[in-house]
Amino acid sequence: MNKYSERRSRLRGLLKGEKGIAVFIGNVESAAQYRDNGYKWRQDSNWLYFFGIDEPRFAAIMDLESGVDTVYADDYDIDDIIWTGPMPTVASLAAGAGAQDSGTYSAFCTAVSAAVAAGRQVHWLPVSRWYNAVLLSSLLGVEPGQVFSQGKKGCPLASEPLVKAVIEMRLVKDDDEIALLDKAGELGYKMHTTARRGIRLGRIEQEIVGDMEGVTLAEGWGTSFATILTQHGEIFHCHSHDCPIEPGRLLLIDAGAESNDHYASDNTRTYPTGGRFTPRQRDIYQIVYECNELAFNMTRPGVAYRDCHLAAARHMLDRLGQLDLVKGDLDEMVADGIAGLFMPHGLGHNMGLDVHDMEDLGEDLVGYDPGQTRSSQLGLGSLRMARKLVPGNVITDEPGIYFIPALIEQWKRQGTDKGRVNYAKLEEYYDFGGIRLEDDVLVTASGARRLGSRRLPIAPDEVEQAMAEDN
Repeated sequence: MNKYSERRSRLRGLLKGEKGIAVFIGNVESAAQYRDNGYKWRQDSNWLYFFGIDEPRFAAIMDLESGVDTVYADDYDIDDIIWTGPMPTVASLAAGAGAQDSGTYSAFCTAVSAAVAAGRQVHWLPVSRWYNAVLLSSLLGVEPGQVFSQGKKGCPLASEPLVKAVIEMRLVKDDDEIALLDKAGELGYKMHTTARRGIRLGRIEQEIVGDMEGVTLAEGWGTSFATILTQHGEIFHCHSHDCPIEPGRLLLIDAGAESNDHYASDNTRTYPTGGRFTPRQRDIYQIVYECNELAFNMTRPGVAYRDCHLAAARHMLDRLGQLDLVKGDLDEMVADGIAGLFMPHGLGHNMGLDVHDMEDLGEDLVGYDPGQTRSSQLGLGSLRMARKLVPGNVITDEPGIYFIPALIEQWKRQGTDKGRVNYAKLEEYYDFGGIRLEDDVLVTASGARRLGSRRLPIAPDEVEQAMAEDN
């Protein structure tokens, strides 16, 4: 109760001078095939952060003038209780969240409509679910599509003061959140270890996915996002798992656990399917590993994460040059975005209650400081977290190198590289796939540390040793 009351009190302080009401809408259950067969229940993260009630069909109003917080939902009746068993009352749940008052769900709609009719300011956050969009838009008198984020820029109609205040609070994790993130990290370690131990030639990828996701269900809420496990690491979001494990390939596993408290982990490892890297695989793997270590060693308060991305890109190009894949002045290649051919994504993103924390509020607002401008370059332009780091930030460190034939051919046709890429040599890598190595990192007062008490094997020798011990 104290935690949620303190958070809302701080939010009020950040909104000092604002009039009207701030509304929060929790998620409802969503039908999969029909109403009584729904998708797995997951509460809205902003609702969890400020009210903590992990039940469907709740809403709340913070009155910024009276100082009263009211939680709205409907008590279960006997028809519900037959199926669910006895349930706590809305009043008791509201009191447990530190709210001063409670009411029915319809009373929430009445209160918001009355505020609109009276000309009071209604502060609201962009929504992520269609039901909430329909509800909120009907109360505000706008189209449902207008209450979602419009890509990276966020939602133009949403309350800018409320959005910025929520981002400021959630970007910096407190000690309780850090403990929960460490807990999620431990679960992620078990999940990935189970996956690594299950890699055997001839085994179907789906079997490994089932084993590793079973770990998260046995000890947590489940996965924090759809598992990526593929021998086509050059496909960033490959969610098909129907291939047998083949010799001489690389198996990329990007997966995260979500704890029962709904905090996330997100790790990526890339394994040689037969337990040992080929010389060519080891060369590329070593570069990605060095970029991961470089970015981590740079991570500390006062450093812009954009600079960590650029440093990793520079090191990557330097080492790829040693393999005769690129050539030219390093600073010029970095400035011209040549690294984007090999790493078309950013170095990392924020993480917390969401695996890509708060991106429904607008990626530019969450990941960029005032005055920072998103690049238009491939790779750097996809950087989700560019801000100057402060203690309490939780970010991912996930460099990668990928050989994407279609992208390489496009650059070759268009001359995008300005003569810096050795396309003849690159053709030898068209069947290579991709490598990504990802850790979850907490920025501390003096530097950074990785979340959880144990780090998954990552150096190439460590990986081969772990796989040898697994068999």
